[in-house]
Amino acid sequence: MTELMPRSERVDLRMTADAKRTLQRAAMVANKTLTDFLLDSGLHAAFDTLADRRTFVLDETQWAEFMALLDAPPAANPRLRQLLARKSAWEA
Repeated sequence: MTELMPRSERVDLRMTADAKRTLQRAAMVANKTLTDFLLDSGLHAAFDTLADRRTFVLDETQWAEFMALLDAPPAANPRLRQLLARKSAWEA
C-alpha cells in the first residue's frame, strides 16, 4: 500500500513508550520498518473511514435506474434463506 515515490512529507507523533514498543513489535512481525507499518496501517484505516463517504454522480436516467434497483425486491436466494432459517450454535 505504501507508495513507491520518494517521501517528502513528515508527521510527528507523540505516544507512550508502551504504544511505541507495541507498534515496533507489530512492524517487526510484519517485516516492515516502523514508518512503513504506520503508513500502511494509517492509509488502510483512512481508506476504510472514507469508503462510506465517497460521492458518485449520476444523470437523471442513471439515477432513475439506480433508484429502481434499490426499490426492487431482492432476487430469490434459497441458500441465503436456508442459512437465515438455521438456529444459531448457542440455540441448538
